[in-house]
Amino acid sequence: MKSWISRPVPQLPGSMAALRLFDTAKGSVVTLGATGEQSLYVCGITPYDATHMGHAASYVAFDLLNRAWRDGRQQVAYVQNVTDVDDPLLERATATGVDWRDLAASQIELFQTDMEALNVLAPDHYVGAVEAIPLIVPAIELLVQRGLAYRVAGSAGEPDGDVYYDVEAAGKHSAEATDAWTLGAISGLSDAEMLELFAERGGDPGRSGKRQALDPLLWRVARAGEPSWPGGGLGEGRPGWHIECTVIAQKYLPAPFTVQGGGSDLIFPHHEMGAGHAYSLSGAPLAHHFAHSGMVGLDGEKMSKSKGNLVLVSKLRAEGEEPAAIRLAILAHHYRSDWSWTEAGFAAAKDRLRTWRDALEAAPAGSAAALVSRLRDELSNDLNAPGAVAAVDDWARTALQEGGSGSPSDAALVSDAVNALLGVEL
Repeated sequence: MKSWISRPVPQLPGSMAALRLFDTAKGSVVTLGATGEQSLYVCGITPYDATHMGHAASYVAFDLLNRAWRDGRQQVAYVQNVTDVDDPLLERATATGVDWRDLAASQIELFQTDMEALNVLAPDHYVGAVEAIPLIVPAIELLVQRGLAYRVAGSAGEPDGDVYYDVEAAGKHSAEATDAWTLGAISGLSDAEMLELFAERGGDPGRSGKRQALDPLLWRVARAGEPSWPGGGLGEGRPGWHIECTVIAQKYLPAPFTVQGGGSDLIFPHHEMGAGHAYSLSGAPLAHHFAHSGMVGLDGEKMSKSKGNLVLVSKLRAEGEEPAAIRLAILAHHYRSDWSWTEAGFAAAKDRLRTWRDALEAAPAGSAAALVSRLRDELSNDLNAPGAVAAVDDWARTALQEGGSGSPSDAALVSDAVNALLGVEL
């Protein structure tokens, strides 16, 4: 699947130090080795609705990581998926009377347009679940052969043959390894907490015939009225959610890759189960590190499609709002924090953008190098975007207070640095 087009990233003098990033699985900030090559997988959208601010904040967060690595002279391999067949997509298509393929295509196009507008660097590989099915099927067959997956008999109107991952068997299979996968190792949740979230986030703990309530679906055999694909020995059907990302990551990235990223709502079950799948397939961890962005609300309430209180990037753009201001409103919050979109916050971002641009006209001679250094210090410290934004605020305040004629070379370097490191074009 084609990705969007990245805009050029200015090359700055010098380079960023090794990054420190909060690792969810370790529960602490860790230093990412500056090996020269880094790899990043960020879970993509299920394309049944437009890009809301929660999506945008997550992709901007990991865009900061991508930019910071590149500024540190690291080669970055970046992969993102799109879950272009799944229950929510099919349900929305049925409810609206639109063919699910047309709905997916339209929302993928809208998402990519939003990402391009927000100056998010495009992944090297943007892969749909549907196009990955020829890779997913043999992976599931291998899990069945290894005794780590099993078929469930039909009941209550469900057909025979759905395939589930056996979390208990998988845990025992990896138990002797020093870097083994165990359920809960990433999330740190109790069994009761995992069960509650599993039910909330697409799991089916009550499905008859499963060995364990937390066993996730790997392959859903064909049902009348649902799309399906050849599944080899599995029979016609379509893949479950978690196996999709694992197989795509293993195809295009090293095993393990550097960072698995996504929103905090993906920690469990998605990233937990994906890590198990990876170990069961390859004998290696999915990723060295797991990083997660916070949730975004609206005026203090959770933002969700069911509540109808989404702030859509495309709607703001259609109203004439500048994408750079939208991005700057996001960067005012640390990527790991939960926060709310407010009109006051957005107004402040627009004012800030105007101030920064005005300050370029008065850029003090010799001031840019210190700002670049401070930006790098802040971003290398767990992608501290609010600290980086404050650094530019301080620089702009000084420039406007001094009110000189301005240094074109310093203005150019400041503009390049804010673009290269924060992704905000001045």
